[in-house]
Amino acid sequence: MPQSADPVHVVGGGLAGSEAAWQIASRGVPVVLHEMRPQRTTDAHLTDGLAELVCSNSFRSDDPEGNAVGVLHAEMRQAGSLILAAADRNQVPAGGALAVDRDGFSQAVTQALEEHPLIEIRREELTTLPPAEWDKVILATGPLTSPALAEAVLSLTGEKALAFFDAIAPIVHFDSIDMGKAWFQSRYDKPGPGGTGADYINCPLDETQYHAFVDALIAGEKAPMRDFEAKTPYFDGCLPIEVMAERGRETLRFGPMKPVGLTNPHNPTVKAYAIVQLRQDNKLGTLYNMVGFQTKLRHGEQARVFRTIPGLENAEFARLGGLHRNTYLNSPRLLDGTLRLKADPRLRFAGQITGCEGYVESAAVGLMAGRFAAAERHGEVLVPPPLTTAHGALLAHITGGHVEAEEAGTPRSFQPMNINFGLFPPLEEAPRAEPGKRLRGAEKTLAKKKAMAARALAHMAAWLDTPARAA
Repeated sequence: MPQSADPVHVVGGGLAGSEAAWQIASRGVPVVLHEMRPQRTTDAHLTDGLAELVCSNSFRSDDPEGNAVGVLHAEMRQAGSLILAAADRNQVPAGGALAVDRDGFSQAVTQALEEHPLIEIRREELTTLPPAEWDKVILATGPLTSPALAEAVLSLTGEKALAFFDAIAPIVHFDSIDMGKAWFQSRYDKPGPGGTGADYINCPLDETQYHAFVDALIAGEKAPMRDFEAKTPYFDGCLPIEVMAERGRETLRFGPMKPVGLTNPHNPTVKAYAIVQLRQDNKLGTLYNMVGFQTKLRHGEQARVFRTIPGLENAEFARLGGLHRNTYLNSPRLLDGTLRLKADPRLRFAGQITGCEGYVESAAVGLMAGRFAAAERHGEVLVPPPLTTAHGALLAHITGGHVEAEEAGTPRSFQPMNINFGLFPPLEEAPRAEPGKRLRGAEKTLAKKKAMAARALAHMAAWLDTPARAA
């Protein structure tokens, strides 16, 4: 591969920045990697190592057939990922998960980048937008972006906020909802912008079920707030649903669980005492979010409590709710399909600041950003990976796969997401069982996941073999 003389500047030495730098340099393009530690530390980091893991040491499931993050692992290995190679070399026992010795992992990444002849590491803080002479830049500064740089980016985007309390409602796989109990209907059958009048899934509760649900919400164990979150304001005034419940037993019935304007077609003569609504969350229609159900309940408590709702007894969650400090762009509005800032295309973004969640997802976005930047430096155009791959599905979510909220006062509709099979397009043909057998339940679900995984890895391999075209 020909070598380029002009460097790409990568700002941020976390997982995304480290992976981006590696992918760029591996394609013959010099890189200047800027990392502010140890010149400036954060409340979460303990070392000056690149790709330091600040929370868990787990990269989650390594199953490339039945788990979407395992598929992402496999695709990254196909693409020559530094992060996955370092993780594999520093793996510790964790059952079916890929967990690592965090010090050994960081040291391996740091050493690989320090020893690469095309990578220069500068230990310095960037407090303004990159200077004009940096014509190709990847900003991979993560959720702990320095305040000065965050303000500089904010001024360029025209957005009102980058750091806020991110109120996230649980998201449910559509095919796990019992539509024998739930039904489609908009309140008073109003279609709304782009709607049909049957745009929500409704789950009814009678009075006994409602009061039991309120009791469970109030009693449920809450996740603790981290120290550095304490001074960040709530975003859009979104209160956790358990806080609303604590303000009065009927509060939810006059808020997100109000039953007015809805009729249960399964039992039309009986009015529900309260109703939980779910709204389509992605353009594919495979994911639905629980409207108004942002929460600080621990994840295990959420699954237990929310599965008491009629219609959600067997709910599979693409993500559970949360309320935490986050820093990310309104990427569908601000970034193009190759992660460039529309207002200043010399700037690319990677990692958690783009609106992905998780170590592996951040690194995967860094991998894509690095490949896009390297191709661009060579005067080429690299098309994004297919939507059927884990990389493509994640990129599509970041750059526009969600559904915009239309209602006045509704919180920002684009939310960070881990990779999950709900982001993949449905299979063109359902998996078939052996002759004389019929797939049901868990067996059917697993067969579908395996087919999606096989499709993803085949399509990723084909994408990696497709050369970039001349610009």
